[in-house]
Amino acid sequence: MIPVSEALDHLFALARPLEVEDVPLREAGGRVLARPLAALRDQPPFAASAMDGYGVTEAAPGLAFRVIGEAAAGRAFPGRVGPGEAVRIFTGAPVPEGVKTVVIQEDVDRDGDRITITDRLGDGDNIRPYGNDFRAGMTVEAPRLLGPQDIALLAAMNIDRVPVTRRPRVALISTGDELVMPGETPGPDQIIASNTFGLYVLLQQLGAEPRLLPIARDNEASLRTIFGMVGDADLVVTIGGASVGDHDLVARVAEGMGLERAFHKVAMRPGKPLMSGRLAEAMMVGLPGNPVSAMVCGHVFLAPVIRTMLGLAAAPAARETLRLAAAIGANGPREHYMRARITSEGVAVFDRQDSALLSVLGAADVLAVRPPNDPARQAGAEIDVIRL
Repeated sequence: MIPVSEALDHLFALARPLEVEDVPLREAGGRVLARPLAALRDQPPFAASAMDGYGVTEAAPGLAFRVIGEAAAGRAFPGRVGPGEAVRIFTGAPVPEGVKTVVIQEDVDRDGDRITITDRLGDGDNIRPYGNDFRAGMTVEAPRLLGPQDIALLAAMNIDRVPVTRRPRVALISTGDELVMPGETPGPDQIIASNTFGLYVLLQQLGAEPRLLPIARDNEASLRTIFGMVGDADLVVTIGGASVGDHDLVARVAEGMGLERAFHKVAMRPGKPLMSGRLAEAMMVGLPGNPVSAMVCGHVFLAPVIRTMLGLAAAPAARETLRLAAAIGANGPREHYMRARITSEGVAVFDRQDSALLSVLGAADVLAVRPPNDPARQAGAEIDVIRL
């Protein structure tokens, strides 16, 4: 068995960067920016009013002005403002030549075309300087996972198409005679396939394009048929059949079809029987069949692999350090990813950690990570967690 960190290194070495494609700006949210983008204009492209009010050459309580025109967003005042003159101006409008201050409308008294500044006059000129936000040529660096705020910025930079990393195509294969699809009627010795559906959603959320292939039965002919359906997948993920039992045929069949195996077992729980390698042009990861084991391995291994394929940093799943709500016993020789929940008292680790208990995983919002041979910890002790 190898440690989790070494397994991740093997996986990162197997993950190949994907091509770049241009997409419309409105479709770039949640995608990974593949190349830096430079602003095509200054923002704002002119000095703009920050408030509704009056543009004047100077401002002090008691000064009076004659209103000579109006400036609105998208409609500038065409002339120059001189001493004793004012222009009615609205937020976002270009500041006319000669205006040094925008006096907000609450700080003036108006009578016809005459205004007088009151003693309520506040500080500041209420003008957004030209190029105050950004200048042409300012770059948004890559790689970067684009969120709503990034899309708004790119739009203001006058960028309508965005170079992003292509979404990884992932083929998901459940294996086992005991499995039927949700909605089907299982036989007396069968269960419902659940792992591929949870992993499907996880992969979607990570920015991949998962494909759910038919269940492979526990015979070489069925496995070969399903492996023949992976098509142009960048990553093939099998669930089950990666252990060493008489019916665990995945490694044997895959190797017969050209799999170059990188490793087989990892010193972790849940999830020890983990396999990886390359199958033709695709990377392959074989996950354990226990439901919780498969999902935990999805967060610990598949998520970092997908992020690497997308061009983000090759790094383990992000951890944060919190405090335990209650004492926990000593850990064994394998790294343990324990289902837990964040409460007002801290991280509460569930008593039941069996790798078949999806209800416990469903109640969890973090995995509490225990190093090998970690001693017992008391309430209030720090512990690393991975958010689910």
